[in-house]
Amino acid sequence: MKINIKVLQDYIAITMGSFIFAMGISIFLINANIIPGGVTGLSIGINYLTDGKISVGTAYLIMNIPLSLWGLKVLGKQFLIRTFYGVIINSFFIDLLQGKIPYFEFIRFHNMEAIQIMVKNDFFLFIIAGGIFMGLGIGIVLKFQGSTGGFDIIAAIAKKKLNLKPGHVFRAMDFFVIIIGGFILHFKEISSDRPAFTLALYAFVLLFCSTRLIDTIIDGFDYANSAIIISTKYNEIGKSIMDKLSRGATAFYGKGLYMNIDRKIIFTVIARREITLLTETVKKIDPKAFMIINNVHEVLGEGFRLRR
Repeated sequence: MKINIKVLQDYIAITMGSFIFAMGISIFLINANIIPGGVTGLSIGINYLTDGKISVGTAYLIMNIPLSLWGLKVLGKQFLIRTFYGVIINSFFIDLLQGKIPYFEFIRFHNMEAIQIMVKNDFFLFIIAGGIFMGLGIGIVLKFQGSTGGFDIIAAIAKKKLNLKPGHVFRAMDFFVIIIGGFILHFKEISSDRPAFTLALYAFVLLFCSTRLIDTIIDGFDYANSAIIISTKYNEIGKSIMDKLSRGATAFYGKGLYMNIDRKIIFTVIARREITLLTETVKKIDPKAFMIINNVHEVLGEGFRLRR
């Protein structure tokens, strides 16, 4: 059986990203008694409400099963495969680093002396570090066309069915989870050092740090790119750009001066994270296609955010 090297590389990167994400959760957030947004925050909340009887990784897996099945129905099989892999591997790593996996109970990085000292003496820096690990991990997963499940699925469905922007959906749900998390921390009296309200504010700081880092990893410092594609199969390529990337494409006439041949030229603007998918799509349709990809300073229009 022929192994698809590109797919294998994607899954290796998704695994690495999931491990980094799990480090942010297990070593930093849980130690700091922070309930972040997303299904991760809900999972930590369930862990607190059950007094640790349901581990964070187990709660994360349980909540993602119905969401994944919903995603399968609405978004298709290919979406589910990578999402479910990300969910399983995330759940495993979160519990592994907490020493909750049988035969691996000795792995308890969160109890390291250096970690405990940092929690007590430099709490704010500790929170920032957790946000960096979370953002870096999720950014790597998304960059390689993976998914961590959870609200990713809801946001994708909202975009497809209701044409809502995923970023708006994420922010609304994360805000709700953080507020609920604050009540859980207060009700269970989790932290004696800091009030629940303060921890909720820290959760918003962490959310800001992680989301900004995710944007940087996915979009890069040049957040948009333009592509010029010259091919005899311009119709097929243009259709694939619109179907697979959900981007607009414009075809205009050009003339090759060397051979004096009229050609159609395709112009499109994509996010940086979509470059790989675009080049793979074009080369699959026409291996002889000529492509030019440029950095774009600013894009004004649907599908792109303004630079800040």
